[in-house]
Amino acid sequence: MILAVDIGNTNIVMGVYKGKTLVTNWRVSTHRQTSDEFGMLINNLFKYENLDTNLIKAVIISSVVPPLMPIFEKMAVKYFGVEPIIVGPGIKTGINIRYDNPKEVGADRIVNAVAAYNIYGGPVIVVDFGTATTFCAISKDGDYLGGAISPGIGIATEALFQRAAKLPRIELIKPEKVIGRNTVASMQAGIVYGYIGQVDYIVSRFKQEMGDENIFVVATGGLANLISRETKHIDEVNPLLTLEGLRILYEKNKEK
Repeated sequence: MILAVDIGNTNIVMGVYKGKTLVTNWRVSTHRQTSDEFGMLINNLFKYENLDTNLIKAVIISSVVPPLMPIFEKMAVKYFGVEPIIVGPGIKTGINIRYDNPKEVGADRIVNAVAAYNIYGGPVIVVDFGTATTFCAISKDGDYLGGAISPGIGIATEALFQRAAKLPRIELIKPEKVIGRNTVASMQAGIVYGYIGQVDYIVSRFKQEMGDENIFVVATGGLANLISRETKHIDEVNPLLTLEGLRILYEKNKEK
């Protein structure tokens, strides 16, 4: 079995695979901890699922939080007895990155692109609702063409609360109407329907620039379901897209 770990700014997502089958997965908050603290956390998660940590024969990690990478590397060696595969320069992906500077592309975006292309084929567009909302374009030949990055829904919501004295912290749910009759409903309408409009406009422009109005669009990330239901362009929500990408990358690089 392998342990796949995606370290994001808000959450750390982990999954255990037996071959191509996802046995279980977890999502925990991203906090700076020691390798031992993370090791104990993961050990407890394994015990809860009645899984034996000794069955883990490989670990693959992607991260957009550089300070946590060496901590997780040390944890993998100490608690699983393996040197982890790190998603970064030198790893085999099977896609060509057409960025001006390929090293600038976040590991999460590479992993999502690999998963989307291998699962759905190309061309394909990926929308990831994470700490940032990212849009990625992959051609029919598997070229990573680039994308767009905007502040995530959580960031936008928190910014309203922190920077506007009379606006409260709100729950992120979709109100029935765009025209809110109170402050909370108005904020919810502006944020939720605003992001729905953003997604549809950006994806529409992607399709125009890629020259194909029928490109498949997949969404992932913690808030994907909230926004995707109302959009015109998102074809499928795949909450496990990043974990699947890590599994695929492991298969391509397991000789290491």
